[in-house]
Amino acid sequence: MFYKLRVVGIIFISLFSTLALAAAPDITVKDVNGKSHNVNQHIGKGKWTVVVFWAYNCHVCNAEIQQMTFFQDDHAEKDATVLGISVDGFDKVKKSRAFIDNHELNFPNYLIKLEESEFLKFGGGRFGGTPTFYLYNPAGELVAKNLGAVSPEVIEKFIKDNS
Repeated sequence: MFYKLRVVGIIFISLFSTLALAAAPDITVKDVNGKSHNVNQHIGKGKWTVVVFWAYNCHVCNAEIQQMTFFQDDHAEKDATVLGISVDGFDKVKKSRAFIDNHELNFPNYLIKLEESEFLKFGGGRFGGTPTFYLYNPAGELVAKNLGAVSPEVIEKFIKDNS
């Protein structure tokens, strides 16, 4: 089932309007090789950033993640990019690596522990499950959140309507 990101985005924009919108999150994560990175290397760099939180054993993630590779192909050189975040933690790195390889993911993917404190650092509230999509504007502000699958077309429309 697809949820309209626009509706969710409006809810979150109104929630965030009472708060000072923060810059891109300052969060250290690891890649599948154990190398540390900061997500602010990707968010707030003048492009929209779609962050998709996934788990290797999530049926919806396995069915839908491939769409994000097509989105990345279509937008990375223009206006948007994708960042994958596995909530499986580094202790399941082999399963996360297999997920990335099996789906031929063409965007950066990092691992975090599935702990509320880790998830909250991204600015969108409590963890609700996978997949979860966050959309950051080119300035690095979180402007939309979606729990569940969302199509690239819905994301593209949101970006077009809010650019």
